[in-house]
Amino acid sequence: MSRMFEELDYQKTPIGELTLRRRLVPMLDNREAFEVKLGEDYLMSSLFHDAEVALADLGLAGLEGDALEVVVGGLGLGYTAAAALAHAKVRSLVVVDYLEAVIGWHRRGLVPLGETLVNDPRCRFVHADFFALAASEQGFDGGRKFHAVLLDIDHSPDFLLHPANAAFYSLEGLRKLLRHLVPGGAFALWSNDAPDPVFEAKLESTFVSVESRVIEFANPLTEATSTNTVYVARAPVASSGV
Repeated sequence: MSRMFEELDYQKTPIGELTLRRRLVPMLDNREAFEVKLGEDYLMSSLFHDAEVALADLGLAGLEGDALEVVVGGLGLGYTAAAALAHAKVRSLVVVDYLEAVIGWHRRGLVPLGETLVNDPRCRFVHADFFALAASEQGFDGGRKFHAVLLDIDHSPDFLLHPANAAFYSLEGLRKLLRHLVPGGAFALWSNDAPDPVFEAKLESTFVSVESRVIEFANPLTEATSTNTVYVARAPVASSGV
């Protein structure tokens, strides 16, 4: 059965041709879906966002205090950012995205959650390379430390949108990220793949506790269950000096 779609935006970017489109899915009673493609690669769909929401909920779970400072790496369709803002204890949210066009979608109201994020005074968009900021001394906001960093950019730690991102997933890259977390803070990562023992070992070498949570969700297109993974790692309560 054919599907109708409308191209809402098309941009040439440093990492490929980026497309935002709205699709009506006849097999789902013409349910509206928003999709993002980079070249021929599907990056995300509004039909599937359970794990993106879980990324925020699991990453923020257990953090103490009612004035949490949070970073989201990768804006996408905004589900992780919106889920983080749904936590009243979040005082500020910095959302970093490499693609200016994606930030523009939200500011222009082209995606469903755009207005929610733009109108929340706690939320600020930053057009920058998340991985470069994570590796820098100044981090995500002039040296300020954060209670949580929630990352959803690459498909998985070894299936990357760009080869340069690989350095972040090394031991050295993770230790550089740790400098930007407060003691006891959390790093959470979305992955499209099953838990990776090699990456888990790297996390365990850097953080004091690591959990890999498999998120199951109904896939209405295949009429089956699909899975993603959310890794959650906790920083030492006392400074480790890394």
